[in-house]
Formats: sequence, C-alpha cells, structure tokens
Amino acid sequence: MAKKEDKKTEETNNNQQLPALMIHSQYIKDMSLEIPLAPEIFQEMNKNPDIHVDISMNNKSLENNVYNVTLTAKIDADLGEKKLFIVELSYAAVVSINVPAEHLEPILYIELPRLLFPYVRSIISNSLSAAGLPPIMLNPIDFVSLYNAKKAQEAEQAKKSA
Repeated sequence: MAKKEDKKTEETNNNQQLPALMIHSQYIKDMSLEIPLAPEIFQEMNKNPDIHVDISMNNKSLENNVYNVTLTAKIDADLGEKKLFIVELSYAAVVSINVPAEHLEPILYIELPRLLFPYVRSIISNSLSAAGLPPIMLNPIDFVSLYNAKKAQEAEQAKKSA
C-alpha cells in the first residue's frame, strides 16, 4: 500500500507547475556615493538642493528561464552651482521566470523593477543619511509608463529603419 501512495506523491510532484516568478537572490551590483565638496558643502545645506533622478533597467539571460535583472538609479544634487552629492546604485536580482513568451517582457521591465525599487529607495536613503546628508525618499515610479515609452521608441525606430 505504501508503494501506491509513493506513486501518487511522485505523480503529484511531477504535475506541479513551477511558480511564474521566483527570486533566487538579490544583491548590490555596484554602488557609489560622492560628496566632492565635503566638508565645506555641509555649511551651505540650509538651501533646498536641485535633485535630478535617473532610473534605468536592464536584464540578461543567464540560462533557460533564468535572468539577471538590474535596476540602476543615479541621483545628482546641486546647491546652486555646487555639487552636493552624486549617488549611483545598481541593484540586481537573479530570477526564474516561467511564463508564456508574450508575458516575459512585461515581467522583466515592469514587475521585477517594481519589486526591486523599494530596496533601491531604502539603500539610497540609508546611505545618504549615513553620509551626513538628509535622506531622500524617492517617489514611486510608474514602470508601466516607462515600459510603454520604451515600446513606442522601439516601434518608431523600426518604422524609421523600414
């Protein structure tokens, strides 16, 4: 009787579907924080800095259904003509994705960056605070709009090439 149960368990395990998305690891791929005019710039911090944020994402196929997805943030802050700080962070994840091909790009360019973004925001805020700077809380990003803009740009380039 145990043999029948073992066969049923084995069949159940073979029939189980893989999860659509599985994160194997997350890590800081690269990080840099510069305060080029420290410590003198700290005396001028009573002004509101001009802050420029640039977010980008990319991915690389590692093997069958396994990808390395990287979300990169670069933030520049200026006080008038003086550079307050520059912070750059590339935060990545190794993931397995088991979805039909038509859903792969939206997962790579929308869902995974959406999952990584809170970590990027926290690391940057904590790093700035540890450096003696006011922490910056990055606003949420609409990755759907970024993806749609990317697709529109690709379509326009294809149109020009044709």
